[in-house]
Amino acid sequence: MRGTLFIAGRSYDDWRRWAPLGRLDLDLERPWYRFRHVRGSERAEELRIVLPVPGFGEMRRSYESRCLFPVFQNRVMNRRRPDLPDYLRRMDLSPSVDPIQALWVDGGYRVTDHLNVFPKLTRGGDGSCRCRFFVHRTRHLSEGGRRRLDALEPGERLHLTPELPDSPTVAIHTRDSQLIGWTPMFVAREITVAPASARYEARVVRVNRAPWPSSLSVLVEMRSWWENHEPMSGEDFQPLA
Repeated sequence: MRGTLFIAGRSYDDWRRWAPLGRLDLDLERPWYRFRHVRGSERAEELRIVLPVPGFGEMRRSYESRCLFPVFQNRVMNRRRPDLPDYLRRMDLSPSVDPIQALWVDGGYRVTDHLNVFPKLTRGGDGSCRCRFFVHRTRHLSEGGRRRLDALEPGERLHLTPELPDSPTVAIHTRDSQLIGWTPMFVAREITVAPASARYEARVVRVNRAPWPSSLSVLVEMRSWWENHEPMSGEDFQPLA
């Protein structure tokens, strides 16, 4: 498996202020990993984001290794944990995959820092971009929203609604117009800068009910068709080395 992940930092005083800080390219078969800071890291000070990314003190250096770098490894569940198969199933992943593939879905959040991980969006054979993510900020829902969230079933269609100009966020509604949460910020960024002609489809993939944490309760798949827009190609995503 080959792929690319970005690691982003969030402001300590406003969760909506964030920037991509670095790019991890990987090839699991070799194995081989390369990390480079991206131009978004140059805005870290104005956004009140702490640098450097742990383990990468030189901003304009390309780091290569045959082992996964610690800041990413710390976000991957240990293969020896007995609950790993169940965890991967809740990501809708086969228990036989490399645990790092969960980072493409769960964001690798840790309560000990303000970093998170997300995949580079790429086009498939039909020209669409496809990604999966968990519904965010469910704790901010009304009582009715929480009840509707609990009643979701796999396969349900969802609507994505940008909330500009007031906020660079994208709300998620059910077909009966009930707000059930928001997309991750990396998804919201692409939707809010894409042309108005863009098309989106979203559906529920899996529902992990209590006692599973609410932050990992509803897995969504989004497909997007963007003409004249290449996702994650802006200046913030360009490597410094």
